[in-house]
Amino acid sequence: MTAKRVIDKVGPQDVTLLFSDVKGGNENPNVGEDPDTYRFIEEASAMLGANLVKLVDGRDIWQVFRDRKFLGNSRLAPCSHELKQKPAKKWIWQNCDPAETVIYVGIDWSEKHRMEAVARGYAPYTVAAPLTVAPYLTKQQMIDEAEALGLKAPRLYQYGFKHNNCGGGCVRAGQAQFKHLLDVMPDRFAEWEKQEEAMQDYLGREEVTILTRTVNGKKTPLSLKQLREDAESQPYLIDMNDEGVSCNCVSSWSA
Repeated sequence: MTAKRVIDKVGPQDVTLLFSDVKGGNENPNVGEDPDTYRFIEEASAMLGANLVKLVDGRDIWQVFRDRKFLGNSRLAPCSHELKQKPAKKWIWQNCDPAETVIYVGIDWSEKHRMEAVARGYAPYTVAAPLTVAPYLTKQQMIDEAEALGLKAPRLYQYGFKHNNCGGGCVRAGQAQFKHLLDVMPDRFAEWEKQEEAMQDYLGREEVTILTRTVNGKKTPLSLKQLREDAESQPYLIDMNDEGVSCNCVSSWSA
């Protein structure tokens, strides 16, 4: 929708769409982007008529965590910085003149508070976010408009996910989202559980987890294995109000 607003105004000829892929060449369908994401970006770029550039660091999120010796969580997600932001910024710096380029980001009106940091991160380029100004649209309205134009939304929205990041998982997600992932994509949940345990073994620390649980006012580690076991035997322990925080994975659209 960000790209469409820009192209409706300036045309597609001078617009480049950037897609930073977190899959890193890993062929496991349960790691990284959901497979339907690739269908969506190809069809979207074709519909918009703009040039699409695909960027890839070469690592997936789990390799980033091993390299950093740190498992991403709601407090800090190095995967977003390493696999989304850095490849995009590198391409922009190498290919775009700051005096002639505007960086458009897909932040909407509900995330307007993030714009100051985003603009600072892309300096000296001019940064804009067309969805932060009227007409204001909800996520569902954006999906409805795309589908009215013949562009089918990524399938994760049909499965009840609130975003299309990392195949329905995200280290910034909360208990509710991972419970949903367990319910609708158990094989993908199993991969996340396996990878979390592998990171615990790699770091030699069982208390390292993506999720936390508040007990008597104190946050405690909550492994994905424990979440699954709770879902099977005592689901009332899962906090379905814990939605986590925004992933902050932002793709760039440069013109």
